[in-house]
Amino acid sequence: MKTYFRLLSFAQPIGKFAIPYAFFTIISVIFNTLNLALLIPLLNTLFNPENITKGAAAVSAKGPSGLNFLEYFNYYVKHFIDLYGKEGALLFVCISIVVSVLLSNLFRYLSQRVMENLRIHTLLNIRRTVFDNVMNLHMGYFNNERKGNILSKIASDVQVVQFSVTSTLQVVFKEPLQLIAYVVSLLIMSPKLTLYALLVIPVSAFIISRIVKQLKEQAIASQQSYSNMISYLDEALSGVKIIKAFNATEYIKKRFNDENKRYSAITKAMARRQQMASPVSEFLGVFMVSCIVLYGGHLVLTNASSLSAAKFIAYIAIFSQVMRPAKAISDSFSNIHSGIAAGERVLELIDEKPKYTDVPNAVEVNEFKDAITFRNVSFAYGERPVLSGINLSIPKGKTIALVGPSGGGKSTLMDLIPRFMNPDEGAIYIDDKDIKDIKADSLRALMGVVNQESVLFNDTIFNNIAFGKTDVRKEDVEAAARIANAHNFIMETPNGYDTNVGDRGAKLSGGQRQRICIARAVLNNPPLMLLDEATSALDTESEKLVQEALNNLMKNRTSLVIAHRLSTIQNADVIAVLENGKLVEQGSHQELLNRNGLYRKLIDMQTFNAD
Repeated sequence: MKTYFRLLSFAQPIGKFAIPYAFFTIISVIFNTLNLALLIPLLNTLFNPENITKGAAAVSAKGPSGLNFLEYFNYYVKHFIDLYGKEGALLFVCISIVVSVLLSNLFRYLSQRVMENLRIHTLLNIRRTVFDNVMNLHMGYFNNERKGNILSKIASDVQVVQFSVTSTLQVVFKEPLQLIAYVVSLLIMSPKLTLYALLVIPVSAFIISRIVKQLKEQAIASQQSYSNMISYLDEALSGVKIIKAFNATEYIKKRFNDENKRYSAITKAMARRQQMASPVSEFLGVFMVSCIVLYGGHLVLTNASSLSAAKFIAYIAIFSQVMRPAKAISDSFSNIHSGIAAGERVLELIDEKPKYTDVPNAVEVNEFKDAITFRNVSFAYGERPVLSGINLSIPKGKTIALVGPSGGGKSTLMDLIPRFMNPDEGAIYIDDKDIKDIKADSLRALMGVVNQESVLFNDTIFNNIAFGKTDVRKEDVEAAARIANAHNFIMETPNGYDTNVGDRGAKLSGGQRQRICIARAVLNNPPLMLLDEATSALDTESEKLVQEALNNLMKNRTSLVIAHRLSTIQNADVIAVLENGKLVEQGSHQELLNRNGLYRKLIDMQTFNAD
């Protein structure tokens, strides 16, 4: 229940919905019960009007009973019989039933509207909270978690929570209230028969509880299987070219279909249990009604109680409805298991905390004045050390290049600057301020990032360049595109800057995508550029155009460049050589060549391969 109440907390302010819902539901239940109770005066008016006369006489003698509405109603029916005859009284009874049904359904509609608003409000809050928390998580979380699992939690699991938990909230208030109203009516009509009849409820509850006992475990397995399918689907769509290139289509199909079969089997097992609850409870209800007809008929025929024929028929009609709220309550217990299981997965994502957050009293920085300095910085992924004792200075206005064998820690070192991760030891300073004491948003606002992978969104070229900004002029976007050598090819596209780039920029070549990413960085106009092998995945012609764009981008800016092709960074002010997480050399291109160390070996290897 702890999970259930945590999920309900997303309905806040719940009083805004609960108070009108309770009011409308109570009125609806009252009139819904009266709809059936009014069968007694209707039948008496048609077949046994002397019972109405007796009831009216009792009211005249001692006044109506607080619990017996029918005595009061009989008084007015008798009045109509005296004034307008039996047909006039019959018209009065029929109009009363119609008005009661109208009011019952009107207030039921209003209560359902309130509950629907609560459901949508709760869904809105849960989805917003989940997505906001996911966006705040550290980069390492996404490296360890399947994207399909995250998608499944945000899309599918939240939907299950929406329908099962909020609908259960409706059931646990309205249906018990309706059940109580029916039982009170039955007790008023015949206490003896009602005590006999109520035996079916605990029996039914026990049998239903046995049926739905394993639903929660099956619900958890079902949602996990569904998230696996989403993961396989995402991987298949993202890597379709590689799948076809390696003739792995059948393998991917089999992996997806095996999980699909497993999910279908679990769903069938859940459906069997859920669907069994309804017919079992219905059978128990019909069986008990038959027993009541047998016993109640005996009471009527032998005049063993004050139960009249009209009352007995109305009694049967009301008791036949008792099983409806009882069945709804039993069904809700089966549905709540799915909702709780899905809710636990959603809350697990909400409870995931970002590993790196701003410290209390963190300050904002608006400019970069002097240098970025690494002081004895070390970092490890779990037990695997990646950087060890790094000391490096990146002066303002200079270009610093990071080179070295793959796996040496170049990208990790760069990722530490915008605080995607924090050092395990040592510190990084920007203008003598430890970046841990600076707000991450203001720190990243000083930086522009261009990665090896060109990340574009399924939107127009204009919106991809102006990404994250809402007040950008077209002239500024075009100026940034010109600096990035992108304006000419953009104008050749069907709609210019309004051309949609497709999913992940699929409608553009690799070089075009990269130049749009560079234009995005230019428009941001940051004082510090972080370039992670921005040309390594391009052909020679595209590389030349992108390199020219990068040179334009780096003018009058501080730049940290990771280079795969060493020929592109020979003019860097300082070249830092990393090997196995350690800074083994640093200096200018010529200085490093003269030392005849690792940098010279890397240059010779690339020269040999080029020859």
